[in-house]
Amino acid sequence: MIDRPEGGERAILVHLHLRDPLLTSDLQEFRELALSAGAVVVDVITSTRDVPDSKYFLGSGKVEELRAVVGPEKIDLIIFDHNLTPGQERNLERALQCRVLDRTGLILDIFAQRARTYEGKLQVELAQLKHLSSRLIRGWTHLERQKGGIGLRGPGETQLEVDRRLIRKRIKYITERLEKVRSQREQGRKARRRASLPTVSLVGYTNAGKSTLFNALTGAEVWVANQLFATLDPTLRALNLPPIGKVICADTVGFVSKLPHDLVEAFRATLEEVKDTDLLIHVIDVHDTEWRRRIEQVEEVLQEIEALSVPRLEVYNKIDLLPAEGSAHIERDSEGKIFRVFVSAVTGEGLSLLCEALTERLGKDMMQIEVSLLASQARARALLYEAGVVVEESHLDSGGFKLRVVVPSIKWQNLCEQAPELKKSWINQSNRI
Repeated sequence: MIDRPEGGERAILVHLHLRDPLLTSDLQEFRELALSAGAVVVDVITSTRDVPDSKYFLGSGKVEELRAVVGPEKIDLIIFDHNLTPGQERNLERALQCRVLDRTGLILDIFAQRARTYEGKLQVELAQLKHLSSRLIRGWTHLERQKGGIGLRGPGETQLEVDRRLIRKRIKYITERLEKVRSQREQGRKARRRASLPTVSLVGYTNAGKSTLFNALTGAEVWVANQLFATLDPTLRALNLPPIGKVICADTVGFVSKLPHDLVEAFRATLEEVKDTDLLIHVIDVHDTEWRRRIEQVEEVLQEIEALSVPRLEVYNKIDLLPAEGSAHIERDSEGKIFRVFVSAVTGEGLSLLCEALTERLGKDMMQIEVSLLASQARARALLYEAGVVVEESHLDSGGFKLRVVVPSIKWQNLCEQAPELKKSWINQSNRI
């Protein structure tokens, strides 16, 4: 088998148009994925077939066409915009004498480059190991032979079997570590539920501007770049939304069409933040000509992680790139509920409208209550301030306090359990805000 070069970024992209539209993806997205991985795209080879070839995926004529280009162009890598079987990868590498990478391997490589936290690195490694476990034989034919000779006779395992056993052991270790991470995340979610803190999660197609919008809303400094999967590790920040108060906002990994199943499984602990949120902010690049298709692709991933039932607010970003008639505005459905907001995260246009929409959507269970407390009930007053729900306070002639609080109904019940005197001092309640 060939010796695999350690570096080498000169690549040819192979895109096959198939009869089944579910198996054919966007060529422009594929090119952006390759560029995001650091490849220098030398050429793009396209072909049309009814069904993939069982041996090479491509037809033999296209394989000969590729072989004629690999040597003269000093190609290091051929990337397929499809998922190949281990046998197809092995056959292609033998025929082309060049490294071959499929779509799943490409996305896994990008994720490996972007992961920064310990959790993120574990998640990517788990997905890579699962992908590699069925492909060990591909580049290492010497591992199929028994060790022999004096002092080299082993217990009967081939080196390939040893490697597979080590991979299984590593997968088990990483899975156990990620279970602890999942447990820790669940504890964090329980703590937020106890505090009755509303949560919103930004989701959307990769490079739609989620991190830029997240930074603009929360003042965070999440790294942003004009490339696919610029940020991978999730970030949580507090967002103050008067009169609701503190809201937890989460920036999540971007989605892409045909996201590898192993990757979705590996990042399930992270994506559960999306499933358990109060409101999904679906960020859509309105300047993208394929934005309708991107919405469908995001919904496919949401369905896979069982998050389709979570309430959603569509945020159409990058209106600054539209013609002059594009402007920030809100759209309501037939029931009068806000379901679309048009903004520009870069210029800040429409962010106030987005905050207004979030307040309305999250405030459906909010209560506005007037509370009268005696001077001796300072503990209850302190509890309200600690919860961050006091919006106005005045002093009574008797030395007591009159407070106006805006609080979710569930949180108010929790506060009354901690300080029963609040229930007795409740003098007035307005309708939901």
